[in-house]
Amino acid sequence: MKLNLKRPLAFFDLEATGVNIGADRIVEISVIKLNPDGSEEVKTWRVHPEMPIPLESSLIHGIYDEDIKDEFTFKELANDVAAFIAESDLAGFNSNKFDIPMLMEEFLRADVVFDLDNRHFVDVQNIFHQMEQRTLKAAYQFYCQKDIMNAHSAEADTRATMEVLLAQIAKYENQEWEDKKGNKSIPVTNDVEALHKFTNLNKPVDFAGRMVYNEQGEEVINFGKHKGKKVEDVFNAEPSYYSWMMQGDFPLYTKRKLEEIYTRFNAKKVAERQAKAAQSKPAEPAATAPKPEYQKKEFTKPDHTRTPQLNKPYKKPEEPAKPVDDDMLQQLAMKFKKG
Repeated sequence: MKLNLKRPLAFFDLEATGVNIGADRIVEISVIKLNPDGSEEVKTWRVHPEMPIPLESSLIHGIYDEDIKDEFTFKELANDVAAFIAESDLAGFNSNKFDIPMLMEEFLRADVVFDLDNRHFVDVQNIFHQMEQRTLKAAYQFYCQKDIMNAHSAEADTRATMEVLLAQIAKYENQEWEDKKGNKSIPVTNDVEALHKFTNLNKPVDFAGRMVYNEQGEEVINFGKHKGKKVEDVFNAEPSYYSWMMQGDFPLYTKRKLEEIYTRFNAKKVAERQAKAAQSKPAEPAATAPKPEYQKKEFTKPDHTRTPQLNKPYKKPEEPAKPVDDDMLQQLAMKFKKG
């Protein structure tokens, strides 16, 4: 069977030092990319995890410290991996809970941008568990009537996963399924978007499942004392909860999604405060009669050509002299008469 694809679908599987998404590291990644024209591309990378591989993990996937001591680190490979699956939807077995979040942790550590928005994610395990509820080995035997050769090697598990999905589509394409609320549908079809919806029924916000979407599309806490509460309501009731999660031992992708919600929450609070401030602003005073305009007097420039008359002694106007007569002589005689 050929998958009906609108863009590439990258099946991938990771082998790691352990199952702690926030602390463990990838030691092998294998990708089978199916293209819309039916062609496929396969790439496998061994990765130096920059930490010892625990023996219990090595016993499962068969990769030991000696096997990867000369390999590149993920930071050195990150751009190549991102470029190979850049335009692809993603598929895997238990990929929504483990492979995708662990891959995102590695991209974030390497400071390589890999956007998950607008991609479809097909978790083959979710189809299997909801329809048959068994392991990959059992699924491969059940759907493909074959045993996995070299089980727990990345490429063998990846190819088994791809073949199981093709067999699931062939088996369940016209089979009705009933959810917990009694709604019936035919969810397993040859359409990646429909498979994405069916394998993401829990609607995780961050893949690790610390936050999920409710039926209204709102983010809610999915663990601890606030389980079931909207994230924004928790920020309102307990502002320190954001800092506690950002400083805690949570995956980097969980923290990124939490930061996006917190930024949006703060923007809404600022908008609400501005709206309240605008409503409580006092009304402008009523208009009053305009004041009379100031009448500006015309300025006359002084005439500097005229001779200034300031600071001169007062001079009594001259009168014509009177002729000397007898009275004047008599007064003079009286004035100068010796006593």
